[in-house]
Amino acid sequence: MEKKPILLAVDDDLQVLGAIDRDLRSEFRRDYRVLRASSGAEALATLRELKAREEPLALILADQRMPEMEGVELLEKARSIYPDAKRVLLTAYADTEAAIRAINNARLDHYLMKPWDPPQELLYPTLHDLLAAWQAQYRPRFQGLRLIGFQWSPLSHELKDFLAGYMAAYQWLDFEANPEAQILLSTTSFTSADLPVVVFEDGTALSRPARADVAAHMGLAATASQDLYDVVVVGAGPSGLASAVYGASEGLKTLIIERQSPGGQAGTSSRIENYLGFPTGLSGAELAHRAWSQAIRLGAELLAPQEVVSMCVQDGYKVLTLANGSEVRTRAVVLTMGVSYRTLEVPGIDHLTGAGVYYGAARTEARSCDQQDVYIVGGGNSAGQAAMYLASYARRVFILIRGESLAASMSAYLIEQISQTPNIEILPFTQVREVRGQDHLEEVVLESKGQVEARPARALFVFIGAKPSTEWICNLALCDAKGFLLTGRDLVADPRYATSWKHSREPYLLETCVPGIFAAGDSRAGAMARVASAVGEGSMAIKFVHQYLDE
Repeated sequence: MEKKPILLAVDDDLQVLGAIDRDLRSEFRRDYRVLRASSGAEALATLRELKAREEPLALILADQRMPEMEGVELLEKARSIYPDAKRVLLTAYADTEAAIRAINNARLDHYLMKPWDPPQELLYPTLHDLLAAWQAQYRPRFQGLRLIGFQWSPLSHELKDFLAGYMAAYQWLDFEANPEAQILLSTTSFTSADLPVVVFEDGTALSRPARADVAAHMGLAATASQDLYDVVVVGAGPSGLASAVYGASEGLKTLIIERQSPGGQAGTSSRIENYLGFPTGLSGAELAHRAWSQAIRLGAELLAPQEVVSMCVQDGYKVLTLANGSEVRTRAVVLTMGVSYRTLEVPGIDHLTGAGVYYGAARTEARSCDQQDVYIVGGGNSAGQAAMYLASYARRVFILIRGESLAASMSAYLIEQISQTPNIEILPFTQVREVRGQDHLEEVVLESKGQVEARPARALFVFIGAKPSTEWICNLALCDAKGFLLTGRDLVADPRYATSWKHSREPYLLETCVPGIFAAGDSRAGAMARVASAVGEGSMAIKFVHQYLDE
């Protein structure tokens, strides 16, 4: 919990200091902590220590006549350490003229006369007014993980995207634009050359950390706890999370493995408004987080971020090899790896990816586009949802499509919302030919009906179709020419694949050519690219897992 703000009393006369301390505690101890110092040097040391611990200082009350350092000098120096704290000079009648000059020259907030008896009339009213003014401007220190980096650093972007995917509470501090970032970095052992730096709530700091290291500090598991599972779900998109929820709720020993963050491509959607049961809509990240929490509550075990790199069958058991070299054994597998956005193949794209060019990530980078022009490539629902979200921040949002309109690829409700948003403009028959910039995106070169034009741009968000994330499994399970997993009747109805199924029974509806390995969601051939469909397939896969395990 955030500690109470501090009131610091300073006086070299210990009897007077005791009286100040007593009166301050009597009136303010419920909302503030009262500290004391018997000299200017001691007070400055205390302030520096408080600053290093990032503790809030609300007010410093210092006596004017102190040896070695007068009150005005102390309060001037205190301003450089705590510029927002209220500074009050305690003075005798003979020093009032100097106190008034200090208010004008040293920007003191007030002076008080000694003696201040009764405090209810001569001390408390003034301090209450000053503290009320301080509270109006006070912003409590962020409690949680903080990320210090450069806005145009691809690694900073990757970390932001990772944290946002897990809905982790974090504070982004741009080192070049935020003085707080420089102060916080000075409390670690790192310099600007080590950025990005993650500072955890316990004070631990990591430079350029791998996602697995951040995940470990967040409490995410990276290794399996069991020797054998009933079902392992590979991928935590909507279909994978549905499989985990239903598998765990029906008593199966369930493990779900996710290589990035929960939600898959749907998790990057800024607003899903056509999913059953949520009349006002919800973000993809929120939907994924709810399902993730539900699966854990029901008993599923989750590994993240962890990647499956290969799988084989040994004596009927499926053995999955993970990127860290460990193995997981299971009786059945549900493959729900989903899809990833295709890359935009134009000059300059590799250099600027993560530095103004982003795949998805509209929610992560929207605030950095405040009052700027941004461009979106793509005409599907993900592009439309991103456009609506970015329109709340950007000056103008341009949607680039190769065709004439959005009607063939986007839901009607999104098309209507976009048409009613004045700062969104659709550019039909338009393609990106080049992106330009030194350390970040500065221009996009567009071609429309044979005309080429360079336009200034803050960001380019790419949503241009998807490719299945099945490279590692196509040597075991049968995939079509585009890499999508073939299942069920497709394995026996098409003569090209008929020999791939060698079991005496027909394959179950979502079963691949390997008995006991099922596929659901967007990486399955013939799947419908909608959240509700993915959830339905993931849930249905568990029914077939039960049937397979009962054989």
